[in-house]
Amino acid sequence: MIKSMTGFASAAATVGGLTVSIEIRTYNSRNLDLALRMPAGFTDLEERVRSVIAARLARGRIETRIHIEDVSDSASPVEVDMARARAARARAVLVALERLKTEFGLEGAASLELLVGVGGVLKTVQPKADLDAAWSALEGCLSQALDGLDAMRATEGRNLAVDLGARIDALEAALGDISRKSAGVAALYQERLKERIMNLTQGLVDIDPARMAQEAAFLADRADISEEIVRAGSHLSQFRSIMDGAEPGGRKLNFLLQELNREFNTMGSKISNAAAGHVVVEVKAELEKIREQIQNVE
Repeated sequence: MIKSMTGFASAAATVGGLTVSIEIRTYNSRNLDLALRMPAGFTDLEERVRSVIAARLARGRIETRIHIEDVSDSASPVEVDMARARAARARAVLVALERLKTEFGLEGAASLELLVGVGGVLKTVQPKADLDAAWSALEGCLSQALDGLDAMRATEGRNLAVDLGARIDALEAALGDISRKSAGVAALYQERLKERIMNLTQGLVDIDPARMAQEAAFLADRADISEEIVRAGSHLSQFRSIMDGAEPGGRKLNFLLQELNREFNTMGSKISNAAAGHVVVEVKAELEKIREQIQNVE
């Protein structure tokens, strides 16, 4: 069953003191285009993430955002950066605070609390990431998000399949209509040829029926569309098979659509029957609608 390239899914999990959250958005794209945002300290896991996503998705623009936070008791301890506390900027802040106190007659001393409020004294220590532990938490969460994404894309794909199936039904009916309306071309050309000769000769020349039939058959052969009808029917049958198949078929459907356009264009250039020609025009309009739909098929 075909799947849409458009979808969204998210997942979150806490494993071993690590909280992981993932958002995945997918859009139409000719090839697999993966944009991945990883948190600092965990970029070494990027290739693993890309491999997992590429194994699940065949094509499309894939935007993935991953957030990893250590929520354990030992996470991100706070310590005093003495080197920065002794810096000239810190001393200048203390002097400025004393001046403000004197100028405005303020009570109290320039405390550590005030200095910390200005910033630059305390810093958060980022411990080295445990990539194995992070991957244990991330892998399951990523799989969950991809499962949700797959379900959404499958639902949209079923809706697309219903619409495309109805349009293929219409094309098959039109192909049968064209076949019926283009039948008897040889007899039609023979009658037209006879009328034209009679008009030109004013009936003064006898017409050889055998030669007339031969010339009419030659003209009819040039206008014969039986081969195009057979090939178009085969393409429509393959179109259905691909839609019902388990493998991503967007590229194959696009190729078959191009071939169908080619066959119906050839029919339109050969057909002299106005009614059949009108059906070909309607078919080409239907093919354009199908083209728009399969742009979203994976």
